[in-house]
Amino acid sequence: MSTSNFNGNMMMVFSQLSGVHFSFRKVFFLFSFVIFLLGLIPTAQALGSITAVRIWPAQDYTRITLEANQAFTYKMSMIKNPDRVVMDIENIDLNQIIKSLAEKIQANDPYIKQIRVAKFQQNIVRVVVDLKTEAKPNAFTLTPTGDYKYRLVLDVHPMVDPLMAMVAERDATNVANLTPDSVAQPVASETVESLPVQKNEPIEVSIESPEVNGQNAEQNSVKEKAQPINDSVNKSDVKKVGRQIVVAIDAGHGGEDPGALGATGSREKDITLMVAKKLKQQIDNEPNMRGVLTRDGDYFIPLHGRVVKARKMQADLFVSIHADAFNNQSARGSSVFALSERGATSASARYLAKKENESDLIGGVSLDDKDPILARTLLDLSQTATINDSLKLGKAVLAQIGEINKLHAKRVEQAAFAVLKSPDIPSILVETAFISNPEEERRLNDEAYQEQLVASILLGIKKYFSTNPALAKSKLALE
Repeated sequence: MSTSNFNGNMMMVFSQLSGVHFSFRKVFFLFSFVIFLLGLIPTAQALGSITAVRIWPAQDYTRITLEANQAFTYKMSMIKNPDRVVMDIENIDLNQIIKSLAEKIQANDPYIKQIRVAKFQQNIVRVVVDLKTEAKPNAFTLTPTGDYKYRLVLDVHPMVDPLMAMVAERDATNVANLTPDSVAQPVASETVESLPVQKNEPIEVSIESPEVNGQNAEQNSVKEKAQPINDSVNKSDVKKVGRQIVVAIDAGHGGEDPGALGATGSREKDITLMVAKKLKQQIDNEPNMRGVLTRDGDYFIPLHGRVVKARKMQADLFVSIHADAFNNQSARGSSVFALSERGATSASARYLAKKENESDLIGGVSLDDKDPILARTLLDLSQTATINDSLKLGKAVLAQIGEINKLHAKRVEQAAFAVLKSPDIPSILVETAFISNPEEERRLNDEAYQEQLVASILLGIKKYFSTNPALAKSKLALE
């Protein structure tokens, strides 16, 4: 091959390679440009997974809780004829867990008939809650706290507050049972200030010590009478001879909030409810006394809601039942606490108040709620007189509990417990024992010990009233 032919062939090859190189650069440029454009388009959000669903039915309200591994985005609407709540949840996988929500509805649920779950649109799951009656839904989200992940909560409230309906029925019954002698005489003036001052009849309080260490309780029985007191009568009230003393009994925690866990798995919310029900039963057996529960089942009541309930029922006392826990299983003993406006009386009291006040975070409270009764109830009022009465009540109860169990603290401790912030009701929190202590956990689950415990609390309440007579309750306090 001649030199000229070789050179000619080489030039042709280089020319073809140059064309290939040019094409490659062009393709590479176009590919990079496409990638750039795709980066400008938002990618579809990864679907979250529902990890748990729970339903808490109660006369107060029914709560539905969905728990997931990422934050919720949702829309809620209310549809009439028939009444139903529609929840559209975005970017949630329609897995078997959320489908199981329909199976969790109980036939005796006061407000929910059934639940239907299905895929509505791409990446949207629709939950339809069919109602038995007209109701007020309230939905809100909660960020991770404690053992919980992200939560979406739907509360279905009745249109008429069951508690207020019960109060109205009670008042109607009291009026129907009045005798002519018990009705205050009418007065000419319509002003409260001009109403005559009348005397309340003394309330007889029978005080019997519970059986302690095998001793017969009848040997320790004693009867005392509270001294008569003077009180102005509201024009809308009717004078009642020997009126009932109302004790609000608060079973701590409940529902989404299990409270402390025992050494062998007992839940504080279960223990406190059992004790509260037994205390109510014993109080109801007393003449001129009546117990009312802030909750009578496994559902959550916000801390401020417990205070509001007690005030709506015009309670004379508020007793909150709890079972403490500590990381050291050897910790044991009972304690009684009252409210403090000036800081905690000890580091342990401050720690306990902080832990109990976190109940709202765990149980789940909507921060959008604007309760007018709450606004008036939790005003920053001077509570000095009420706190003093609370300390007297706490001292009387602590002394009696000390007869059946070791005391963790031998005086009534004080701290800023949110559940004790009633401006006009003496309020105490009773830590019955350490549920984290295996021996005390066993006793707390023992029915005989529970009866002994509530008998001691009741005796302390009666001893308190023997020297601190119950004042007449004015309805103005709730208006």
